[in-house]
Amino acid sequence: MNPIVKVILITFLLLPATLFAKPTEKKVHVTITAYNSVASQTDSTPNIAAWGDRLKPGMKSVAVSNDLLKMGLKRGQKIRIKGLKGEFVVLDRMSKRWKKRIDIYMGNNVKKARNWGRQKRHITWTN
Repeated sequence: MNPIVKVILITFLLLPATLFAKPTEKKVHVTITAYNSVASQTDSTPNIAAWGDRLKPGMKSVAVSNDLLKMGLKRGQKIRIKGLKGEFVVLDRMSKRWKKRIDIYMGNNVKKARNWGRQKRHITWTN
């Protein structure tokens, strides 16, 4: 056998199977609330998220509970929320006390966030 072909075959056989794995979709039932860029809901820098991202009204972003991060969500990851159009980007994280929960960012529109209330829906993302 040609030595180059031999090296290619051996390399191919030694590659981890994860390189060829198809992305998997995760689906989790969560409680969804909403939040705004106001100091009374966050801190003295309401436009700065936990990882340092700058939030601007109109952005489709969310904050997630730490347990969802342990399930595979990451900063910058796109998620889908059942019943809502488009994708939301994970740019913030919530207090450790919350479990299976996300907060949708609603800019400065406090009335819109209050009207959203608390809802239970499925979120999905691909790893």
